[in-house]
Amino acid sequence: MKLISSLTVAVALTLGGAAHAKCGGNFNTFVKGLKKEARANGFSKSDADKFFANVKADGKVLKLDRSQAVFRQNFSQFAGRVVSSNRLKVGASKRKQFNSAFKKAEANYGIPAPVLLAFWAMETDFGANQGGFNTLNALATLAHDCRRPNLFRPQIFAAMGLWKKGTFSPTKSKGAWAGEIGMVQMLPEDVLNNGVDGDGDGRVDLVRSAPDAILTSAKVLKSHGWNKGQPWMVEVSVPSNLDWSKTGLGKPQKVSAWQKQGVKLRGKASSKYNASLLLPEGRKGPAFLVFDNFDVYFKWNKSLVNVTSAAYFATRLNGAPRFNAGSPDAPLSGADMVKLQKKLKARGHDVGKVDGILGAKTRAAVQKEQKRVGLPADAWPTKALIGKL
Repeated sequence: MKLISSLTVAVALTLGGAAHAKCGGNFNTFVKGLKKEARANGFSKSDADKFFANVKADGKVLKLDRSQAVFRQNFSQFAGRVVSSNRLKVGASKRKQFNSAFKKAEANYGIPAPVLLAFWAMETDFGANQGGFNTLNALATLAHDCRRPNLFRPQIFAAMGLWKKGTFSPTKSKGAWAGEIGMVQMLPEDVLNNGVDGDGDGRVDLVRSAPDAILTSAKVLKSHGWNKGQPWMVEVSVPSNLDWSKTGLGKPQKVSAWQKQGVKLRGKASSKYNASLLLPEGRKGPAFLVFDNFDVYFKWNKSLVNVTSAAYFATRLNGAPRFNAGSPDAPLSGADMVKLQKKLKARGHDVGKVDGILGAKTRAAVQKEQKRVGLPADAWPTKALIGKL
């Protein structure tokens, strides 16, 4: 669970000051800088020497960091893969098995069991696949790399803090390639700052204790602004004559206002709440109203496809039916998406990196151009749009 605590940015900025290990260059020199920084953060020289004694760079981590092909899948593809009948069945079983922990999570932090179960399932298949990468090596490799050093360098010292508490091993602790650990794949800083002893054994162990993982992830979600008792997503059907330019994230209306425009709910949500109409594959595909709590998902992962799938998964675990796939226009190939991004960029749109991935910036640009050239402005790119441009 890539839930980055609000303290991460603050700590990163603090560590980005006068004395910190600079990214790039010789890895051993970088490690010497980490040892120096550890001492500046209150750890002894002996602790620093022991903690970093066997650290090494992992080239496979960098390779995975640069690929992440999952972001090129559309919602139907990704959700169809991760929301399986077996996971739904196991999720129902886990909910009964750890009913007490889930009740505490909702009572203390306001997070419903289906939301936590979906994260748990998607991250590690309920703890079965927690990753085989040495966590310290992964964090050090990503901190040494100059793409996002201020994100990952603070996590190294958070891991040192966990090591001092006896819940982390620099040589034995393993997890995901990006440094997340435990059943819900949290970065060390979140574990250090928000860890909850859910089973009452006097320690926070997200690797082996499901109650610890459940309560800790609930606490983190609350810290990111989850609103207790409010919905996060509901599937809808949409009329063919809707003003598509009003759809997309960041364009909320009251549920009652959407209903007056012909939008019909397949689930329940109070008409008083604000919601945006999300069309992950355009006007002919699945459609969802998403609420303020949906925004919290982006503190876990920045990919719209991943976030939408996690939120949808939670609705299924909460009893919702399978989404109506519809018959959306065929997605663009990676090459066509690159071509489109270049055309949009040439017209002055900020699409971020030209990478063939349909991210938020590309969607916004697509919707603007669709409206300009007279196509339905549903933010779903098609060959027709490329032709018009």
